[in-house]
Amino acid sequence: MRTLLITGPGGSGRTTVAAATAHAAARAGVRTLLLGTDRTDTLGAVLGAPVGPEPSEAAPRLTVRRLDADEDFRTDLAALQDRASSALDLLGASRLDPEELTPLPGAGELALLRALRDAALPGTHDLLVVDLPPVPRALDLLALPEELRRYLRRLLPPERQAARALRPVLGRLAGVPLPAEWLYETAARLDLQLAAAETVLADRGTAVRLVAEPGPAGADAVRTATLGLALRGLRTDVLVATRVLPEGAEDSWLAGPVAQQRKALAEWRETHDVRPVAHLGRDPRGADDLAALAVPGADAGSSAAEGPSAVEWPVTDSLADDGVLVWHIPLPGARREELDLIRRGDELVVTAGPFRRTVPLPSALRRCTVDGAALREGELRIRFRPDPRLWPRTG
Repeated sequence: MRTLLITGPGGSGRTTVAAATAHAAARAGVRTLLLGTDRTDTLGAVLGAPVGPEPSEAAPRLTVRRLDADEDFRTDLAALQDRASSALDLLGASRLDPEELTPLPGAGELALLRALRDAALPGTHDLLVVDLPPVPRALDLLALPEELRRYLRRLLPPERQAARALRPVLGRLAGVPLPAEWLYETAARLDLQLAAAETVLADRGTAVRLVAEPGPAGADAVRTATLGLALRGLRTDVLVATRVLPEGAEDSWLAGPVAQQRKALAEWRETHDVRPVAHLGRDPRGADDLAALAVPGADAGSSAAEGPSAVEWPVTDSLADDGVLVWHIPLPGARREELDLIRRGDELVVTAGPFRRTVPLPSALRRCTVDGAALREGELRIRFRPDPRLWPRTG
């Protein structure tokens, strides 16, 4: 199944574009699931009918539903209490009833990751369209699976789990109790769920679609979002420019906004596949308005079969000429003064603007030392020189 993740700055019309994209796919005969993530029913306002947590048919071949993060959180915590029942009873802890639980920050993000995992399973749909939160939250959410898995591996390394029969002995020798079996089981279960969500995000059929209104604020948001997605190695398809005003209004009060939009669109076209969507003169509502928007189809941009599963970060061999290996990291929109690199063992911490990612080094580069870096044409090129103590001798 293909997955199209739609985000943009707040107020850009991303929910409208998500609904219109799903409607267009359904009209073309594609079995489509449209997933809303807002706590309020913003999708229902656009579709003209309420959207709840239970799947419902909004049109032929179009199913819609809205996440219920509250219920998911209550279910997860109840299950955790059941698995940790022995430890809770030993401590004399009083269990929490589902009715008294209030979702904690991050519950919505975890609910969405679970929904991505579940929706990608073979079933009744060919296309999943997700109305993601606005850009800052969306980028944090897309980074969550990889970051949480990295934390789990550091805090509870699977390879350091002692055999079950040896835990009591090792605990007495160490003088401290070893982590309980249920803790490792819970971590393993969570890691498996996060890996499934991470697989969906990195899949060849998954792409992120940016939505923005052309103008100074939209331009800043698009640059930031493009940089954040590139650092995460996520594939994008098109940039949908919303509420585009008609040309030929030079003699009216629209002359200024039209000129501003024209300038922003010209700049965007230098680096993005831009698809303008005209302003209807009203807030779109219902199937007819969504069709009138003429948004690009779900297969716009490069075909899923043509591109790689994620943005590639290749290593080129310049040993013969310069004695180095070069790691190429595409970072469109990056600025030299906003970049930072830190080598930590076999990992590299890359900071680009407000974003940071810790990535494992390719195997060949682990036996090298960092020899410098440069930003050229939207690409960070990091030079690695073989460490003579670790590099195999030739000749």
